[in-house]
Amino acid sequence: MQTSPYDLIGGEPTIRRLTRRFYELMDELPQAAACRAIHKPSLAAAEQKLYEYLTGWLGGPPLFTDKYGHPMLRARHLPFAIGEAEIDGWLACFTRAWAETVPPGPVADVIFARVHDLARHMRNQAQAG
Repeated sequence: MQTSPYDLIGGEPTIRRLTRRFYELMDELPQAAACRAIHKPSLAAAEQKLYEYLTGWLGGPPLFTDKYGHPMLRARHLPFAIGEAEIDGWLACFTRAWAETVPPGPVADVIFARVHDLARHMRNQAQAG
């Protein structure tokens, strides 16, 4: 039987801790200010959506697609100006939250690399300079 990345990193409790910590860090880390600025004052809905998305993306129940349909992440993010500062802030939060909540190992390393690439794909603003 094949085990999903979702199961290998700890399933629902790990994804809940990850997304909770991610959004706590968005409010705490100065380098996340640009990313935080494009979110609503309350991060609760964003936290829930990230939890639902990551759950399905990692091979758990398809919570996000059941509720909202195909993720179309880049299209869903086009209304927001996402440049280097927003991406770097998002990645700073994710990197720290990931390190604090996901057990280290080869599967975690592969997943993290894919998340990093996905974050870079969200850019919709030209690089300054």
